[in-house]
Amino acid sequence: MCKRFHTSTMELSAHFLDELQRHNYVTPTSYLELISTFKNLLRTKRAEVMQLKYRYEVGLEKLQSAADQVATMQVELEALQPQLLVASKEVDEMMVVIERESKEVAATEKVVKEDEAVSNEQAMAAKAIKDECDADLAEATPILQSALDALNTLTPQDISLVKSMKNPPAGVKLVMEAICILKGDYWGPAKKLLGDMRFLQSLHEYNKDNIPLNLITIIRQKYITNPDFVPEKIRTASNAAEGMCKWVCAMDKYDKVAKVVAPKKAKLAEAEGELKIAMDALHIKQAALKEVQDKLAKLEDTLEVDLCSKKLERAEQLIGGLGGEKTRWSEMAFNLGLLYNNLTGDMLISSGIVAYLGAFTSKYRQKWLEMCKAMEIPCSSNMSLTSSLGEPVKIQAWNIAGLPSDSFSIENGIMISRWPLMIDPQGQANKWVKNMEKANNLHVIKLSDSDFVRTLENCIQFGNPVLLENIGEDLDPILEPLLLKQTFKQGGALCIRLGDSTIEYAPDFRFYITTKLRNPHYLPKISVKVKLSCRAA
Repeated sequence: MCKRFHTSTMELSAHFLDELQRHNYVTPTSYLELISTFKNLLRTKRAEVMQLKYRYEVGLEKLQSAADQVATMQVELEALQPQLLVASKEVDEMMVVIERESKEVAATEKVVKEDEAVSNEQAMAAKAIKDECDADLAEATPILQSALDALNTLTPQDISLVKSMKNPPAGVKLVMEAICILKGDYWGPAKKLLGDMRFLQSLHEYNKDNIPLNLITIIRQKYITNPDFVPEKIRTASNAAEGMCKWVCAMDKYDKVAKVVAPKKAKLAEAEGELKIAMDALHIKQAALKEVQDKLAKLEDTLEVDLCSKKLERAEQLIGGLGGEKTRWSEMAFNLGLLYNNLTGDMLISSGIVAYLGAFTSKYRQKWLEMCKAMEIPCSSNMSLTSSLGEPVKIQAWNIAGLPSDSFSIENGIMISRWPLMIDPQGQANKWVKNMEKANNLHVIKLSDSDFVRTLENCIQFGNPVLLENIGEDLDPILEPLLLKQTFKQGGALCIRLGDSTIEYAPDFRFYITTKLRNPHYLPKISVKVKLSCRAA
């Protein structure tokens, strides 16, 4: 069939030359374009039609599924009909009860929310007191920990060494006096204390939060203010005494903080107690609220039978409203199935028109439809290039941009492939391209312009469309790499060589060529590089 297209176009070109003295060359490039275009169009259109057909079929399946569900609901309602008769009488009474219960629930919810707000305020107040206590204790805690760490460095041998002193240095006596006072003893009993195996443990466990006022007063007046009662000085007498000196100093500082924190701790305990009482009461009210809400939910559940009836009624209305759509969707799915089968012939004819007939006027554009039918190639009975490849939205945009609305002009717009060279003595193509590409920063050039090469290079780099207008029967040789799309990769970028310059090639670059010559004679060396399109019917 492709061979028939090729040979019949050669015959048509001869008639074209005899009758209108217009030249058209049928070259192997046209045949290759036919094969390539057919493969691409058939693959694209098959995927497009199959996807559209699938959407209609899925829609029909959803409609059928909905109809089946409605039928199931009808069976269930028939079984529930006796209950519906009883329920319809009880609905009004039940609605009164539900309204009353709803008011009770709303009132209970309001009380619970108010109690929750009060409880939250109490919790925040308790937290503030606790944070204040922690902040005060943070000052003394490091000192206390340092003293305990010093005690941890002492061993029973260190304590035995102090105990064995018959006449201990003044610093050791001073420290042991202070410890004995805190523990209620003096040096005589101090040796007894030192002999206690739990002596160090007793210092660790000392009740630092409740030191008697009279004892801590003696410590502060007699020892803390004593310039010799300093850990650094005590160290010269005994390392063990130094650690115990640090402990006594830490008890003094901790007691100062503890006396400040104690009232706050009492206040915290009181606040936490009040918070617990409030939370317990809140939990009781929340449980009561849940009980009322559950009761209301049970009342509302009894209305489900009536709601089921209303759902069925709405579903039947929906199915009835979509009844017409079901018929239309079924027809569309069936027609798309036929179209899918006819795509082979439709795309073959369309590819032949695109590859061979662009340069012919409307009178000479044969459709090859009967030829396909004679060879039993499936194709649509009303096949046309516009119906097969045209997109209504795009065609409307073309018409708005100035493309005439006749079928010949629309077919010319569809056939634009490769670089279009439009025979345009009336200037229609020029006007159309300028309007269509105006928003895309179209650049218009002529071969006579001194800077047309520079303009073309910039547009190729940045992807701006170019219109080369008013050409003759020859083209500048510098355009040949562009017309043949001789692009190559360089440094990871797509490039093209134009004259002596190598420039980057933007994939979205578009190039249009027009001539005002009414009957130009383009030799095959030009016609194989561009797509000839006749704009005069």
